[in-house]
Amino acid sequence: MYKPVMQEVEPKKVEIIDKVQTVDADERLIIRGGRPLSGSVKIAGAKNSVLKMMAAAILSNDVCVLKNVPDLTDVHMMAEVIRQLGAKVTIAGNEVTIDATNLNNFEASYELVSQFRASFVVLGPLLARAGQAKVALPGGCAIGERRIDLHERGLKLLGAEINIEYGYVNAKAARLIGSRIYLDRPSHGATENIMMAAVTAEGQTIIENAAQEPEIVDLAEFINAMGGKISGAGTYQIVIDGVSLADLHGAVKSTMPDRLEAGTFMFAAIATHGDIMLEGVDAHLLYSVISKMSDIGAEISILAPDSLRIRSRNNPRSTDITTQPYPGFPTDLQAQAMAVLTTAEGTSIVTETIYENRFMQVAELRRMGADITVTGNAAVVKGVPRLTGAEVRSSDIRASAALVVAGLGAQGVTEVTELHHLDRGYDHLEAKLRALGADIYRR
Repeated sequence: MYKPVMQEVEPKKVEIIDKVQTVDADERLIIRGGRPLSGSVKIAGAKNSVLKMMAAAILSNDVCVLKNVPDLTDVHMMAEVIRQLGAKVTIAGNEVTIDATNLNNFEASYELVSQFRASFVVLGPLLARAGQAKVALPGGCAIGERRIDLHERGLKLLGAEINIEYGYVNAKAARLIGSRIYLDRPSHGATENIMMAAVTAEGQTIIENAAQEPEIVDLAEFINAMGGKISGAGTYQIVIDGVSLADLHGAVKSTMPDRLEAGTFMFAAIATHGDIMLEGVDAHLLYSVISKMSDIGAEISILAPDSLRIRSRNNPRSTDITTQPYPGFPTDLQAQAMAVLTTAEGTSIVTETIYENRFMQVAELRRMGADITVTGNAAVVKGVPRLTGAEVRSSDIRASAALVVAGLGAQGVTEVTELHHLDRGYDHLEAKLRALGADIYRR
């Protein structure tokens, strides 16, 4: 399990110097496929970790520094959410500094929260810090319903009063009291919100059937570096012993590697019959993915604790994939896997159990010549000899990555539009692919 080194940081004042980045709606990626990827690529910090740690930083009446932060639109939008609350945020290179000393607003507006779901996790730390919060209901990629019922139930068991009206969640708590909370499903968002709220609750909180994603471990380690007391993160049961606000302080934390970015590059290597090295990656977090890649026919070698090599010499073989909560096969790599299976020898079945609308890449892959039939939450993928380039449109973060993977392996030119999805989840993806030999550029 990934265990980054953490240390405290001396308080200091910072100034806001960056702004939310935007993408030209007319921009597109031009990909001339058929070139095998080769070389080495450095994996960025995990999006799904750093966004939650940025939210957790408002627990402390102090300064926190996050390192190894990816350059993503979502990171800049989360910075704006936190600034709205009165904190100062600086983004300089791959480092984010958050000074929440003068937190003075407890409302996260619809304008930003509606754009990406991860921002909803400010609800828990606001309750812990100020005993009140008003947070817009979340938005983000249109991959299916993402309910907040478990968030609401868990926070109520901690003693919060929750009222949902006019598109906002209004939460108040004169004091939070530890409780035993069972989650009907291992929701990572609910686990994170409840865990952060419980940091300053009186007594002990136990979350049963907690999500076990490694990004939750990263978050718990950051909170512990701030003075929190969390144990069991990464397992079925998380225990939080409440501390006072005065016990929390600033901290420095390096973000864990992004296993989803790593998996995307690995599928790109398979699609192009490539041979690449991944640096700064924890292979232990990818065992379910590596297992399926081996079934497909890829050769994977773990060279060191933070590096691996993947080679694909032959056409991929068919296999069946079912998405599951961690440590199962991640839903965030399902689309990329499907892009590879479109040219596999034989027929594959891909079953999606997490989100009901996560086959939105299918129609675009069909435009490239894929033979895919969807029935309910299962997609039957019959391998074809090759895909051919086409103009395709991104619908969400991971579908956009799947179209890039498909384009890299396809014959001819592929144009991928709606790049704002891609830029939410991937740190300069086309530049990294060019360094591996891909013929790809943004126009």
